[in-house]
Amino acid sequence: MPRVVKYDRQLALEKAVALFWQRGYYATSLKHIEQALDMRPGSLYAAFGSKSGLFLEALDVYAGRMGVSLRAHINASGSVIGGISAYLRELARTCIAKNAPTPPAAACMIVKTLLEINYQDEAIQRKANELLEALEQGLFAVLTEARDAGELKPGVDCVRLARLLQAQIMGLRSFAQRDVPALTVEQVADDMVSILDGYTQKSPAH
Repeated sequence: MPRVVKYDRQLALEKAVALFWQRGYYATSLKHIEQALDMRPGSLYAAFGSKSGLFLEALDVYAGRMGVSLRAHINASGSVIGGISAYLRELARTCIAKNAPTPPAAACMIVKTLLEINYQDEAIQRKANELLEALEQGLFAVLTEARDAGELKPGVDCVRLARLLQAQIMGLRSFAQRDVPALTVEQVADDMVSILDGYTQKSPAH
């Protein structure tokens, strides 16, 4: 009979995300991983191959949250730009939540990874860059959707606007690490929304 897998792979990856997000890659030992995932070394290696293999999969899970969250906000809003604006404000609230059950915002862990790895691990470095590129492409896709729907001015360069949004999201996540009042972080998000609003197509006055 085939051996039954006695663990929930997705749950294990979610726990790995939380662990790596908190400690970073190099400061996370195999003992930390065993305890956090409640898995023995043999099971870990059978499931993920290595610590770096687990980390790469955790990065994928972490990055996937942004697209899911952004699309959920767009669907709830009924407009692309309204959804992006709601996402940015929600991101600010998540950044300042002291007891969030899961690590916030995809870009944070990925950028932290780039800074920590600093070309010491080519596979992880490449993965982090690929994920950031994919996130930028995701922003480009929804902005193009907004432009095609008439929500953005016809001449808006969605490639450049996607880069700007990604840089702003990264900046917001970093800024929120400062010891500043929650209102200050929320105001930064409001200003990001105002900048985005400058690219929108205004309805003619009646």
